[in-house]
Parts: sequence; C-alpha cells; structure tokens
Amino acid sequence: MPVPATELARLFPLESLRQETRDQLAREALVSEYQRGDNVFEAGDLDDDTIYLLEGELRCVYPDGRNVAHIASAPHGRYSLNDAIPRRFTAKVMSSRAKVMRVDRRYLEKLITWDQLSRDENYRHFGSAPGGNDWVFRLLRAPAFARLPTGNIEKMFQMFEPVTVKPSEIVMREGDPADYFYVVRSGTASVSKYLDGAPQVVAYLREGDTFGEDALLSNLPRNATVRMMQGGQLMRLSREAFEAVLKPPMLSWVLPADAARQVQSGAVLLDVRMPEEHAQRAIDGSLNVPLYRLREDVDNVLSPGARVVVYCNTGERSAAAAFVLKRLGYEVSALHGGLGAMLRMLASSTPAA
Repeated sequence: MPVPATELARLFPLESLRQETRDQLAREALVSEYQRGDNVFEAGDLDDDTIYLLEGELRCVYPDGRNVAHIASAPHGRYSLNDAIPRRFTAKVMSSRAKVMRVDRRYLEKLITWDQLSRDENYRHFGSAPGGNDWVFRLLRAPAFARLPTGNIEKMFQMFEPVTVKPSEIVMREGDPADYFYVVRSGTASVSKYLDGAPQVVAYLREGDTFGEDALLSNLPRNATVRMMQGGQLMRLSREAFEAVLKPPMLSWVLPADAARQVQSGAVLLDVRMPEEHAQRAIDGSLNVPLYRLREDVDNVLSPGARVVVYCNTGERSAAAAFVLKRLGYEVSALHGGLGAMLRMLASSTPAA
C-alpha cells in the first residue's frame, strides 16, 4: 500500500528532510494494516526496519510485564517505535485497526545523512533541477551499499570527481588496467564483453548504476568495455579512494570454519575460478561460475536471494564476485584465504589413518 509523502511530513525526523527526499522515502516505504489483537512485532524479533504507527493504538508489552501505549494521534505518535534490535517489547494492536509504515533502517539513515550533508554551501554534488538527485537515491538503495557505514557516505561524496562524457565515448576498455570506480550521474551506457570470440552487449547502465569495481576488487584487468550511449556525467573514485572508503565495508569475509557452517545450514558454495581450475581441484559440493561470466550465468545456478559463500584461490576474485552478487540482491560472504585455507582446515580436521 503506497503512503502519501504528506504523511511523512508530520513524522520525526522526516519532517526536516527536503520534499524530494520525503518523496523518495514515500516510494520506498511499506505500509501494512493490522486488526485488533495482531502483533506488529514481538519481543526478541530481529528485523531491518524503522517502524512508524500512522493510525490506531498499540500496546508495547515488555517481558517483565510493563506496558506502554503508543497512539498515532498523540504527540509521541510522531516518533518511530523503539529501534532497539532485538526488539525489546511486543507491539500489540489495541484499536479496531492500525496502519503501520516500515522503512529500511539503513537506507533511512543514509538518506538523512546525505540530506543533511548536501545542505552545506560547499557541497558540490547536489542537483537543483527536478530529478537531479535520482542517481543518489538509487546509488544508496543498491544492495551492495547496504553495509556501507553512514560515516563513509560523507567521505565518498567528498572524494567523488565529476567527469563529463560524450555520446559514443568509451570510458573503459576490456583488458585495460583498473584505475577508477564509476557511478552514472546522468546519461546511459552499454557494457560489452568478448564472448565466444565476438563483442556482445551484456548490460545497460543508467543513473545510479556503478561500474569498474570488479577489476579494482580482483586486481585483474578490466573485464568489460563501457561505452556511453547518451552523453552525461560520471562520478568517479580513484583506486586509492575506493580502497579507503568503499572496499572494506562492502565485503563480508568468513573464515573456513564459518563458511563450512553456512554451507551446512543451506548456503550455496560458489567457485568463481575458471572451469579448468575447478576441474583440477575444488571444494566438494561447490558450483562453478567463473567471475567473467557471473552476471550472465548466475541466474542459471542460484535461486533469487540465495545465501552464497564465494571462493577462488586467494580471495581477490571472490571479493569482486561478492560485490557483484550483493548488487544483484544475494546474501554473500567471501571465503578468507581462498581455496588453500579451506583445504588446510579440512586436512587438519581429518583423523590420521
């Protein structure tokens, strides 16, 4: 159920946001209706939402028996329900019906941060024209940026370097050394790769899309050519800035023992090395999709939203693969130390004959 942006204008701290930021949040928010006696959430629940009561009354019941009313029409109703995770109380509907709005907590925090930062008179990247900041909203919503600490947002925007590009201009070529990470601020581009001996377009990019991170993460040459279709503007980060601001928080590393536990609980083990490497030596039960084919073939081997542990020989290719998969909406960890670390752990846990 959509929520009017006017609803957000009475909520704290959303009333302090620019209108365009509230409009964006209204598009992203999820509104649900509940009946008397329903639980909006229970004590101990783990979730990723900031929750506002838009209509009705809730009773917040703590495990020790204490309870507090939360009424949408009361002065305190403009505040979100306590954001502590795990949830500290059970929120039960007391009115005949209740309307509740949920917003992703991390995305909300990033939008509030950007909205405040971009008010500074020295801020360089605010678009005053209608739709001029759509690229920011889409960038911050990307799954790959979910782990980006809010403090890194300011650093990222401070380090962005704008680059004007023309129609048909080639921004990077397959096989070139890696130098920059890019975000499309305006314009469109095509991504092509040599597949089966000929260049093929494999993707199109628009405002808010990113490219160039694969080679920076894997320390390998560029694996695609990006050509502008419409001219516009790109925002770029140097290798040094990317490694300082984006690379560490975007990657979730796991040690071999943790990786094994994840796989035992249902995660998919994905080998992103070349098929020849996988055939020569691999972890039992792993699937193989080489890094250069990951975007094209991943849907054939993974279910939407699957939990994945990726590995390669050393961890560099799996770092790039983890970023790609996160951007596609998968829950991903990369195996620290790569194949060698896992084989050493397996060898040490096998009883001697």
